[in-house]
Amino acid sequence: MQHITFFFEFEADFVESLRCIPMQVRYKLDTCGVKLKLEHWNQFDRGECLALVELPCSSESEIQAYREILRRLVFDRTGSYPKDLPVDPHPPWMGDELPPSVRDKAASLDVAISTQQWLKLSSLQRFALVKLSRPSHENKNFLPALKEFGIV
Repeated sequence: MQHITFFFEFEADFVESLRCIPMQVRYKLDTCGVKLKLEHWNQFDRGECLALVELPCSSESEIQAYREILRRLVFDRTGSYPKDLPVDPHPPWMGDELPPSVRDKAASLDVAISTQQWLKLSSLQRFALVKLSRPSHENKNFLPALKEFGIV
């Protein structure tokens, strides 16, 4: 299976510099259970950031390898390991139901997302909408993401 590096259009303002953690890396962090802080990310060189973007993190062995590589990178830069994140065995982006946070955030923009639209999205697109709909998130990219994903 070929792995393709992919960034969302709504990430375009920081993808060139990689000053922020791209969604596909954030997806992998949730998958492997590592809390990577932006301050850690910003200590990595461009090659290390790109490696974290491109390394696969799907199978059990890939998830373990990704986790170990990431933990080692953080340790090498900071002298301590990153915190662990609990891994949700049933994350909201993998379910058939539209998560309430996504529904509510869309409704606040006068947008209704149907179950059919939700089911047509990739798991990475769903993940992005879940992350962008959280109250603690800046949310400026939620509407651009909905447009990019063909929902509005």
